[in-house]
Amino acid sequence: MKQIENIMLTAEGYLELEQELNTLKTKKRPEIIKALKEARALGDLSENSDYDAARNEQAQLEARIKELEFKLEHCTIADATKNDVVNVGNKVTITYDDGDTEEYKIVGSLEADPFDNKISNESPIGKAIIGHKKGEAVEVVSPNGNFSVTIANIE
Repeated sequence: MKQIENIMLTAEGYLELEQELNTLKTKKRPEIIKALKEARALGDLSENSDYDAARNEQAQLEARIKELEFKLEHCTIADATKNDVVNVGNKVTITYDDGDTEEYKIVGSLEADPFDNKISNESPIGKAIIGHKKGEAVEVVSPNGNFSVTIANIE
């Protein structure tokens, strides 16, 4: 039997998935059902492109609902209340070897958005700094080569 991978989410990420699921079930699903009824009313289903399109949209919607339900059922919500060590949910300021400073929010892989400075706990930097304290220098193992960062602040 395949072991289910634990999905790590922040509280905000959990709420976002929950809201998306609720929207799909209460708004999108009824819209698609209405479109199917209207397409069926047009007659011959064998050559009805509106009906085919609505069925395809329904299949995609149901697949997304199942995916969200699975993720919400099998996730762990990160506890970022302990700010003495880096954990999922923390905002962390790091200083690179060259003196550049960046602030990242450590999130689960589903929430990662590097353009919004949200990095995954499974990313090279995320893996390296999880569990370390403010002031510690940490070696980051990256596909582009190893480098060092110092944890300047944890929120």
